[in-house]
Amino acid sequence: MTSVKIINRSKNSLPHYGTEAAAGMDLRANIEEPITLKPLQRTLVPTGLFIELPVGYEAQVRPRSGLAFKHGITVLNSPGTIDADYRGEICIILVNLSEEPFVIENGERIAQMVVAKHETVKWEEVEVLNDTQRGEGGFGHTGKK
Repeated sequence: MTSVKIINRSKNSLPHYGTEAAAGMDLRANIEEPITLKPLQRTLVPTGLFIELPVGYEAQVRPRSGLAFKHGITVLNSPGTIDADYRGEICIILVNLSEEPFVIENGERIAQMVVAKHETVKWEEVEVLNDTQRGEGGFGHTGKK
């Protein structure tokens, strides 16, 4: 288990795992008044959270499946990446892809966050890449079935 420093300037509880095997933790809206998100409108929702990730880690902000399926609410830049050197407030870009307005209330679970290790790469320029069975096959190259 990795320790991550966090400042919570909201009245909400800290993000936590809903089950023992969960990968993501719910993030909650930290707003003074409800926000009405009209169809196809996007907004930036603050969480009141500030984190200090260890170098070599990132936090990914992802949609909540229930909000997406039931209400058409999703994270616009999904997954959003929080880098280890970012110290600002975690804010969530939400978009309403439904045909109905959606009201975001203070404390509402609006997204989930997954903390994960990542690699830093060093590019090695070459003239030729090794062949694979797939080769240059792009989108849909394996057919419909």
